[in-house]
Amino acid sequence: MAMGLTSALGDGCDETLRALVRGEPIVSAPPFALPFTTVTGLVRGPLDPVPAAHAAFDTRLARLTLRALPQVTRAVARARARHGSDRIGIVVGSSTGGLDATEPAYRHYRNTGGHPHGFSLRRAHAFDAIGVLLQALLGISGPSYAVSTACTSSAKAIASARRLLRARVCDAVLVVGVDAVCETTVRGFHALRVLSQRPARPFCAERDGIHIGEAAALLLLERDGDGPACIAAIGESSDAHAMSAPQPEGLGAADAIERALREAAIDPSEVDYVNAHGTGTQQNDAAESRAIARALPASVPVGSSKGLTGHTLGACGALETLFAALAIIHGVLPPSAGAAPQDPAISLNILQQPRRGPVRVALSNALAFGGSNACVVVTAP
Repeated sequence: MAMGLTSALGDGCDETLRALVRGEPIVSAPPFALPFTTVTGLVRGPLDPVPAAHAAFDTRLARLTLRALPQVTRAVARARARHGSDRIGIVVGSSTGGLDATEPAYRHYRNTGGHPHGFSLRRAHAFDAIGVLLQALLGISGPSYAVSTACTSSAKAIASARRLLRARVCDAVLVVGVDAVCETTVRGFHALRVLSQRPARPFCAERDGIHIGEAAALLLLERDGDGPACIAAIGESSDAHAMSAPQPEGLGAADAIERALREAAIDPSEVDYVNAHGTGTQQNDAAESRAIARALPASVPVGSSKGLTGHTLGACGALETLFAALAIIHGVLPPSAGAAPQDPAISLNILQQPRRGPVRVALSNALAFGGSNACVVVTAP
């Protein structure tokens, strides 16, 4: 499994792991004016534009993807040589698509009655546009499509990729989880009254909501691949409890965890770490903690990375699967930033400090609006 990532924590596995273990939130002011106060987890530094030959695709979403792409380019080239370009697919998971470009284009339309020069809704906004761009840049031509299920989007993309491999439709699939900070998202979560003015504090007694982040996470999965960590199983469920509130007892989330462990033939007692969805809202953390307590032993270490990265929305499933893989590869469990003092109603073993030692089995949870749940099992080979 080749991996590439960029987030507020930095670029690549090494820089990201150091930031995870350090456990200090990296936040920025929103990149646009707002009538309220919040912070965001922006990817740092300037983002290179999309190559001129593909300028119609040039959005922040595409630039984030291309920031992470060099980390997997060689692995994709090797897979292309081994399998053929038509045997390599792409599945993109995103919850916003190119909204960062559509927002100013719509304002331009409101003011002038026309689109900005060169703007292409199909190339800039469409959720599968990233796949089209990557096919052109990487010289691959297998199936390419997008999955958008809010905050489980890229976890579901991983599940879709595994199905393509199992059905022998593809021999390798590039999974892309990507979302960019945009005004619609920040204002939307503020309207839901779950946006914090400070970095999120998952599982903390003083938690008061999320902060929005952005990221791109890429995984190249191969049917006959190997590596220091692998995707062993994915459990999926949909409890459809409410449009924007989790099922209070976490029944659907627990079902996803249990399904994943059954598929992987792993006993709950074998789980070494859970990277929880852990958004920092009152309802999500309470429901997810009940789900984890229902499905796993009380002793299993649990943490959330969203206090560091922000909630990266559709990217978080893939991004945090890579965090789970890093825990296995390097034998370190990062602290759950902002969790102290822990909510006394949450009876989980929340990591307050980094912990070192062998990690063989790690879970990564992703939960979403509409009751969409996914749990990815990552194991050592």
